[in-house]
This record gives sequence, structure tokens and C-alpha cells, in this order.
Amino acid sequence: MKRLSILLSAAGILLLSSAGWSTDFSKAQKVAEREHKYILLKFSGSDWCIPCIRMEKNIFSQDTFQDFAQENLVMVNADFPRLKKNMPEKAIAKQNETLAEQYDKEGHFPYTVLLDADGKVLKVWDGDPGISPVDFIEQIDAVKHAD
Repeated sequence: MKRLSILLSAAGILLLSSAGWSTDFSKAQKVAEREHKYILLKFSGSDWCIPCIRMEKNIFSQDTFQDFAQENLVMVNADFPRLKKNMPEKAIAKQNETLAEQYDKEGHFPYTVLLDADGKVLKVWDGDPGISPVDFIEQIDAVKHAD
């Protein structure tokens, strides 16, 4: 019972913090181009990948990061859950597979990619970087200022 409680807690964290994440990469590219923003594409296993859950909790769901992202990023979540009840629609699952073939060929989780509106890779985080939201933002800002 304790294990179930922990899993439900983690799932709740993910559900509450999923605001701002799109699942449509094509639309995200159009928004990024129109609003002159970068795309943050994360590959996650939301119901099984402990480092993904930890990164969501420690970086992506934090107000500091959410505020920054709202102003500067278009965020796309390519999720690869294992539980049937969490599976995305077939079109989204197919898109996620295509995105993985292009940006995450080795299938690492979590894997986060900063892209320009054309889909050019600007920075990659392979795994949970174990840093604060402020440090994560600083890394994105360093790429922005290098342009």
C-alpha cells in the first residue's frame, strides 16, 4: 500500500506540473517561430523513469522555471509511458517515435533538447543534470546570448 501511495504521489506531481507542456511539435515550431522563442523538447518516461520524475519535480515544476519558460520557451513533452492507461493517442505516440529517431537516437531518459524554431539542436541535457532551476535557466540563457 505504501508503494502505491508513493506512485500516486509522483503521478500527482506530474499531472499538476504538466501545465505549459505541449504534445504537438509542429504547432510548437510555429509558435516558436512567431514568438521568437526556443523549443525545449523533453523525452520522458513519466510513469516509470525515476530521474525523469525527479527532474520534473526539481526543475520543470518549480515556479522559477515556469515563469522563465512562459516568457522564453515553447515546451514539448515526448512522453513514453509504460502503463497502458497513460499511453498517448496513436498520432502523438507516432510523433514521439519520430522525434526520438531524430533527436534521441540512443533512447536516453530523461533527455532534454533545446532547439531553435527550425529544429536545430542548440543544447542537450542527457539525464538529470542534478542542478537547480536557476542553474538550468542560466544554461539556456548562455545559449541565447551566444546567438
